[in-house]
Amino acid sequence: MILKSCASNLLEQSQYQYSLQDIPDPNLYRDIYPYDEIPKIAFNHRHVPLNMPNEIWITDTTFRDGQQSRAPYTADQIVDIYKMLSRLGGKKGIIRQSEFFVYTKKDREAVEKCMDLGYEFPEITTWIRAKKEDFQLVKEIGIKETGILVSCSDYHIFKKLGMTRAQALYHYLGVVRQAFDAGIIPRCHLEDITRADFYGFVVPFVNALMELSKEAGIPVKIRMCDTMGYGVSYPGVALPRSVPGIVYGLHHFSHVPSEMLEWHGHNDFYKGVSNATTAWLYGASSVNCSLLGIGERTGNIPLEAMVIEYASMRGSFDGMDPTVITEIARYFEKELGYDIPPMTPFVGDNFNVTRAGIHADGLMKDAEIYNIFDTEKILNRPAEVSISNTSGLAGIAYWINTHYSLAPENAVTKQDQLVQDVKNSVDAQYTDGRTTIMSDDELEGIIEALAPGRFCREV
Repeated sequence: MILKSCASNLLEQSQYQYSLQDIPDPNLYRDIYPYDEIPKIAFNHRHVPLNMPNEIWITDTTFRDGQQSRAPYTADQIVDIYKMLSRLGGKKGIIRQSEFFVYTKKDREAVEKCMDLGYEFPEITTWIRAKKEDFQLVKEIGIKETGILVSCSDYHIFKKLGMTRAQALYHYLGVVRQAFDAGIIPRCHLEDITRADFYGFVVPFVNALMELSKEAGIPVKIRMCDTMGYGVSYPGVALPRSVPGIVYGLHHFSHVPSEMLEWHGHNDFYKGVSNATTAWLYGASSVNCSLLGIGERTGNIPLEAMVIEYASMRGSFDGMDPTVITEIARYFEKELGYDIPPMTPFVGDNFNVTRAGIHADGLMKDAEIYNIFDTEKILNRPAEVSISNTSGLAGIAYWINTHYSLAPENAVTKQDQLVQDVKNSVDAQYTDGRTTIMSDDELEGIIEALAPGRFCREV
């Protein structure tokens, strides 16, 4: 039979309806995941079309997945961060949702305080255990959507749950029915999807979810969880690791609308950001992230990275305020005592800092030569240099001008005697055996000793 596809608007042969394959023993894909070796990336050379949705957005899991790998936030800290997320996401709500725990009194206090702010975005959602009383709790709070864990790989179905595929499917469908009965939109977290039998379990399960959704008249959201960071974005990669294949398959064979498809990735193999962008490109409207990438093991997709990716893909921030990224980073460091690795893009102390004197000379002439973009305008972080024995006169002059925010008419040059004197003082320390870079406090002390009262740093 030939029918017009709603997805492609083309005449297509009717699609094969995949049925549950209820096998007696788990399929652990040992050829791809041998465990005693590095996981293999296998290709089958099957390509699927790009299918960027009309709208794409970001969702946040800082207070859920992000909170599972660090000391819990206080309710007031959650409120502070939630306010910054709202400002960062802008009036259009590019940061569309943020998910919360509701298990403890502190969790519920944080949810209530954030709800009291009355923000449209990010919408507050939850993550709960698959229990009837939890659905009732969420409904009483006034939450419209909640996440439910529905692990989909045989590693979890057979080894963790001790079920067969059929037993797991019927159990999960029963839980989703409870959500529908409570009038809650279920967000099904398909845990470990990159080790799951895609056509033998995932597609038949999601097909059943979509049928239930149609019967209930309530949408169901599908979160594709790359729990172990195994996803691969390369064209022609074989399932179950293919991010394009997973997104395309759920959109094309299970008819999940783009706005109901969400990617949740981890960074175990340094692929978190590229996989998330790939999910957007192939048909998922939503990518789930945490601030600074904080999450289990190597962390989640860094939310701030996807803000920059969004602007790269769309050509605009669409009302987002990226300077809030710098505020968030400072809040985590000063208020939460969180150490951000200095080379972390966009938020680390050194992400736009150069040490080489020849680079500093270029920065003095035009910051664009060695800075990735106008970080002062976009992130409220001017390009900087750090001072060592390789910085040279140009590096010291640039450091003074940026550190003290000197106007062009007051800026020092390499010819300034003070710059030469500071260089002599710095060089003397390295001649004596110093190996570390100079701190800002040390340089301020040297300059104050050489030129008392000449500069006053703006705070």
